[in-house]
Amino acid sequence: MIIYNAEIYSMTEDMHFYGYVEVHDGKITAVEQGKPDATTEEDIDCQGGRLFPGFIDAHTHLGIIEDGIDFEGDDCNEISDPFTPQLRALDGINPFDRCFAEARAQGITSVMVSPGSANACGGEMLLMKTYGRCTDEMMIQPCGMKFALGENPKSTYDSRDEAPVTRMATASLIREGLQKAKLYSERLQRFEEHPDEEEPPEYDAKCEALLPLLEGDIKAHFHCHRADDICTAVRIAKEFGLELVIVHGTEAHLAAELFGEWGLSVIVGPVMGSRNKPELRSMELHNAAVLHKHGVKVAICTDHPEVPVQYLPLSAALAVKGGLPKDAALRAITCEAADILGVSDRIGRIEAGLDADLVLFAGSPLDVMQSPVWVMIDGKMVSKGEVE
Repeated sequence: MIIYNAEIYSMTEDMHFYGYVEVHDGKITAVEQGKPDATTEEDIDCQGGRLFPGFIDAHTHLGIIEDGIDFEGDDCNEISDPFTPQLRALDGINPFDRCFAEARAQGITSVMVSPGSANACGGEMLLMKTYGRCTDEMMIQPCGMKFALGENPKSTYDSRDEAPVTRMATASLIREGLQKAKLYSERLQRFEEHPDEEEPPEYDAKCEALLPLLEGDIKAHFHCHRADDICTAVRIAKEFGLELVIVHGTEAHLAAELFGEWGLSVIVGPVMGSRNKPELRSMELHNAAVLHKHGVKVAICTDHPEVPVQYLPLSAALAVKGGLPKDAALRAITCEAADILGVSDRIGRIEAGLDADLVLFAGSPLDVMQSPVWVMIDGKMVSKGEVE
């Protein structure tokens, strides 16, 4: 299949050009400038429209907090234990939640779905496509372990009269869990190297779940709003050699120069909303712009359902209103999001070898009045201008 007569925003070095894209078996096989030599009835004429890679919402609770359902559809926080790395978002997501269709209809083709932030460690996050009937088939890969600092775990366990009720205790719980996993890993390694001399450690589901994190296969995503909590996350990540991603980063603009020097990645969001809890008192529309200016790698998220997932493009547009350059805003929901999540070999750009997740607009996706002409996931047309 050839998708031609398009103004292509590839999100690569050659970001913007007129050309065509070849797709085969759900993958992009070629991206070329100009016109194809020939086309068939099966090919798609974009009629001069703007072609983008599918948008990525880098942090949501889509499907794990279901739309319009209270307790029965809320599987986001397991508050029977403040440290639960063994839990997997994969097991709590309902792919039939109507919000997946609403995401697709606005060009969001991939989402990171996360357990909540009530716990010091909430569990394994899942990056998935927004089209399908079974989460296993929609899955791209697990690529994050969710941690949380500050107000959320404090308030959750204070109301239960249990630890942690301070920032010190939350950080201590995380360190304790990571250190146990580190020792567990060392014992496993000794056993594998000397099976006749060493005994394997007793199976521990929490430690097993943290091994991919300690080995660098997935990243540590730290829910942090306050700047001091961001510093604590950096401190812990350095201690255990973790690849760190800051989620929310509401106060990150207060120390943006420092965080730029440290080479941090921040998933900013929600961009819009009220300052409805203490940690949001420094929420500013210019947060993403200030971080970008100081060299922080920035993605933008909705934190669905805090902001409904379909408003990801609007969130990017509001970041532009706050001073973020337009091209940086588009990158924040495409290639920069893919880079931060560690999946730039699959999604986030229009490039040969990547998944054929494509979105066509007649105008700018940062225009609130614009919706996609069509949306494609893995080479399949999944939305044409309306919610399915």
